[in-house]
Amino acid sequence: MKLQELKGTYDAIFSLGDLCLASLQLRQNNLRPFAGVLDWMGSPMLSSVNRLLKYRFYEFMEFSNLRVIGYADDTNIAVSDDAYHIVSSHDFEVGPNSLTRLGSYAEVKKKFDRRIRRFLEKAATCRRILFVRTEGDYEDVEALQTTLRGLVRHDFRVLVVNHTDVGGLVEDNWPLDKVCAVQLPSINKWTDNDHLWRRMFEGIQLSK
Repeated sequence: MKLQELKGTYDAIFSLGDLCLASLQLRQNNLRPFAGVLDWMGSPMLSSVNRLLKYRFYEFMEFSNLRVIGYADDTNIAVSDDAYHIVSSHDFEVGPNSLTRLGSYAEVKKKFDRRIRRFLEKAATCRRILFVRTEGDYEDVEALQTTLRGLVRHDFRVLVVNHTDVGGLVEDNWPLDKVCAVQLPSINKWTDNDHLWRRMFEGIQLSK
């Protein structure tokens, strides 16, 4: 699928990781009307995301799965869901939480449960959904397409953005009917590719 084929109107748009970049770009381009489950999480293994979707987030962020990694920064504790190899770096603030106690766990879990319910509701009811994922090889993306076919009731598209040593926007020609895969420069990917993201999202809008 080519970028041109992504253009159009969507009822919902979700980031599927692998870090915060896709969510940040969706927000910058006014394409993020609500929070997704994986927006601010670290999910480097697309195979684990596929498993999470396949099992419809079963036991995601359950306390028994969690392991405190350390400090994510000066204000947050990094916590891993070891069942799915997904890391939270922005949910457990220092103060109510520490390296030995997750004092705000109940509130954080409620937030994720709300986001999960919304994601599954949109997957079941929306006529057209766009998913955006940074980093994924062909095999895992093919599995993602298969997984989404079993989860999404109506139509969907997937934009996969891999960061490599290219000098600009490069469209791949993967033989996947629901997937558009592209490459963007990996150097300064957080700050220097804004114009390329705008180009990719041109002609994409949310339904009113």
